[in-house]
Amino acid sequence: MREVDCIIVGGGLAGLQAAIQLGRYSAHQVLVIDAGEGRSTLCRTYHNILGFPDGVSGEELRERGRMQAERTGVSFERDRIVKAGRHGEKIQLFGTSGSEYRSKTVLLATGLTDRVPDIPGLTPTLGRTVYVCPDCDGYEIQDQRTVLLGSGEAGANMAMILIQRTNDLLYINHEQAPISAELHRSMKEAGVRYLEAAVQEVQQIEDGHITGVLTEDGQIFESERGFIAFGGNRVHYELAEQLGAVIADNKHVEADPRSLQAANNVWIAGDLGLHAEQATVAMGEGSIAAIWIHKALQQMTKDSR
Repeated sequence: MREVDCIIVGGGLAGLQAAIQLGRYSAHQVLVIDAGEGRSTLCRTYHNILGFPDGVSGEELRERGRMQAERTGVSFERDRIVKAGRHGEKIQLFGTSGSEYRSKTVLLATGLTDRVPDIPGLTPTLGRTVYVCPDCDGYEIQDQRTVLLGSGEAGANMAMILIQRTNDLLYINHEQAPISAELHRSMKEAGVRYLEAAVQEVQQIEDGHITGVLTEDGQIFESERGFIAFGGNRVHYELAEQLGAVIADNKHVEADPRSLQAANNVWIAGDLGLHAEQATVAMGEGSIAAIWIHKALQQMTKDSR
């Protein structure tokens, strides 16, 4: 069993930014437990982060973030936390490795997992020329021939956002899920082209640059950029729920808007929470949560004297 002052569950951008902030106080034992997954592992090029005008990959940010945190004394453990509870005033976490961890405070930065069907050729393009977030990457499709792969109304709603960026947009309802008549009309009036067809392959040239999609009936639709919107993304809320946090109807975790505290000695940051799902927002929340965790740990020290 390992015991520290703060455990950060999740080594993505939110968790790493929090680790850097907490480490720089030089006052706490901080452990980051990470399973090595998450949205940032998929993104090949972030273009909306300060200081990287030519883009930076999620993997590079994670490597740099871990190095920066380790320089301040933060420790890292490769494990997947699957259960959480309380033991007196301490929080208990249990990993698939069989290890048990205890901490005075916990920051949950477990994020979410996008639902991405197993379409050949799709994964290498994600975060390079095929995107998931219109706020982060809508700029990348400006006036570009774009194909949107999605499912039903999740894709239709995304199409209504993306058509503001390009007048050459094709929405392929890959799963052929139903769409309301009202949304159909809205897409048609806005100029969205629509097709119900299963996608057999995403075609690309080297380095993840999409060139088009092949449907199962043999049609090829050329494209310069792509988006996906299949809905049903999985929010990793279970640990927060086990520790007493309030879970919203959409499975995101509710927290104090100022401190991001979600339960007694439990904070959250990143896509787990109720906010815009952006890398820069996640990083900012990591810092905010870390500041309040530091305050809480200081108070615990005073109370113990």
